[in-house]
Amino acid sequence: MKKRFLSSLLAMTMVVASITACGSAAEQAPAAEVQTETQTEAAPAAEPAQTEAPAAEETASDEPVTLKWALWDVSSTVYYQPLIDAYTAAHPNVTIEMVDLGSTDYSTVLGTQLSGAGSDFDVVTIKDVPGYVSLVNKGVLEPLNDRIAADGVDLSLYNGVTDQVTIDGNLYELPFRSDIWVLFYNKDIFDKAGVDYPTNDMTWEQYDALARSVTDTTPGAEIYGSHYHTWRSTIQLDGILDGKHTIVDGEYDFTKPYYEMVLNQQKDGVCMDYATLKTQGLHYSAAFAQGNVATMNMGSWFIATLIQKIKDGEYTDCTNWGIVKYPHADGVEAGSTLSTITALAVPTSAPNKDAAWDFVKFVSGAEGAEVMASTGNIPAMTNKTIVDIIASMDGFPTDDASKEALITSHTYLEMPANDKSSEIETVLNEQHDLIMNEEVSVDDGIAAMNEGVQAVLAQ
Repeated sequence: MKKRFLSSLLAMTMVVASITACGSAAEQAPAAEVQTETQTEAAPAAEPAQTEAPAAEETASDEPVTLKWALWDVSSTVYYQPLIDAYTAAHPNVTIEMVDLGSTDYSTVLGTQLSGAGSDFDVVTIKDVPGYVSLVNKGVLEPLNDRIAADGVDLSLYNGVTDQVTIDGNLYELPFRSDIWVLFYNKDIFDKAGVDYPTNDMTWEQYDALARSVTDTTPGAEIYGSHYHTWRSTIQLDGILDGKHTIVDGEYDFTKPYYEMVLNQQKDGVCMDYATLKTQGLHYSAAFAQGNVATMNMGSWFIATLIQKIKDGEYTDCTNWGIVKYPHADGVEAGSTLSTITALAVPTSAPNKDAAWDFVKFVSGAEGAEVMASTGNIPAMTNKTIVDIIASMDGFPTDDASKEALITSHTYLEMPANDKSSEIETVLNEQHDLIMNEEVSVDDGIAAMNEGVQAVLAQ
């Protein structure tokens, strides 16, 4: 590690989960909610850093070795080859062979191959938390605890994310890419209204007041102070940022203030109507591009799309934009946010476990993080240099607040490791839809969440 690290990390998990150009209709969704969406499509034309790739430490052996790396979307993912080039430059005896399993059914295909006889993958990419839990339950991933301890890997640099994917005291993956949630905003709307921009330290109450201050309900000339995509994560997960709850606890009363805030905004015309959004299928990128949305909570994967669409001339009404940190509850440190991660693991059947671990450690560590940032992607581990690289991308906002928004105080996975996450997800999505369509009251919807998830957990 050549540089002193900040204690803050970029989560998103930027799971499951980089600044990636995901295309309008197929843009990345939270992995826990739409697990079939690709998380690693090509980033926009971010200029590579004009520095040499950081050198990795030499392995103990210089015997020739070929590592087979299971992943997806090789042709459209910009960081695979640069990571390989940086590693093999310092390890000329190592050859990395990429094996593309496709993105749509990646986790299923990987699980099938690792469970079968004769699998010879040395390194596997973990796409999302449910897929990770499934592989751990099948016993096909190596626990990394002893290697982490022996090599002095500082897990605190992942800012709490590794704690959330530790299963029965064991960690089976290291994250290398992350997506965090931030608040996007249209500066032109605030300028026209004569209202100060959002800041990196806002409570939810302050955020609500700010959104209302720039709202205009004039028919045909509406300005929406806020926008919430139809994913449950845009509302439910706001309540986990105090660190007191998770989305798999079985108790969801903590979501009530956030549902009430958004439903009141919906009633007062501060945000678009949920039922209308569902019926029209309006994508969040299209909503923001209209130029009449002042603020929008969304994952950092949208940054690259926004930059590229503006460069291409497709987006003309939101060219003056910025980002700030996620709002927070009273008493919670600014910078707490949601994340998805993409991680690497070593299979139990790997033919070259020592060499595989060395590659995983490199990609997930400081050297790999700088390579990721140089391709316009947000790594799971970061420092000041990496933040500077990302913020210097052509098209990234030039204001200091937008750069500061990339630094988090703590990151919470949208869906922490739980072997019943899929069933929990089903219950929460159903009740979210009913609450937002106002088919049930907030209290009744939450009661149904509690009952339904507790029944799942009891199975």
